[in-house]
Amino acid sequence: MKPKGVIDSLNFSSENLEAFLRDENYIIEIVKSIGVFNPDRWVQEFKKPLTRNIVEAKILHTSTGLVLPIKRHSTSQTKQTLELAGLHSYTDKSKLLSELLSDLLEHIQEETITRLDVAIDFKGKIPNKVIKKLCASRVPFSWCNSRYLKTESEKKTNTHINIILYPKHIKENLDYEIERLEFSFRGSYFRGQYLVKDMQEVYTKMQKTIRRFTGLEVVIKSL
Repeated sequence: MKPKGVIDSLNFSSENLEAFLRDENYIIEIVKSIGVFNPDRWVQEFKKPLTRNIVEAKILHTSTGLVLPIKRHSTSQTKQTLELAGLHSYTDKSKLLSELLSDLLEHIQEETITRLDVAIDFKGKIPNKVIKKLCASRVPFSWCNSRYLKTESEKKTNTHINIILYPKHIKENLDYEIERLEFSFRGSYFRGQYLVKDMQEVYTKMQKTIRRFTGLEVVIKSL
């Protein structure tokens, strides 16, 4: 049986993002904009500071209790980016995120994909042959409970593809062992060429990339 991959994170950018968030189910809190700057709120909600390249920052509050970041970057100031991270975890939040995405999908078909994280979960350990294949082209770097597969030239973040291995059961306090192999496909991988409606085409592209790095014939589950 071919291993399955699932979309764990989806970022998309839109020139009309707030247009389809205007109903009683959503509240948008401004953190950084013209005449407004409250960086402590960002840290309070997302545990990380605002970076300089974020020229506008807002927080989306949903009626189900989700709190999500909306950003406008200096490199693309006409568009806002909504981040949906943790779509496939073993938590109630993951279920709520999936429900939110399901509600939004019909409205975001023409929006641009800027990031997709594909998670491949293994019951028990990730096979050694997969790790050896990954290490043939990248260098492992350990941090806390995670191993990052880095190119020899990259530093903190790879703007093309990040590859991470970590014990999912420890992160989410599960009573059974699951190791996750995660491919984070970033902006330069997509080059602004794919819309949400092109997702099936994107799956094919990502599956080929994962096979090249791991040897695995992964099938990515549709959203």
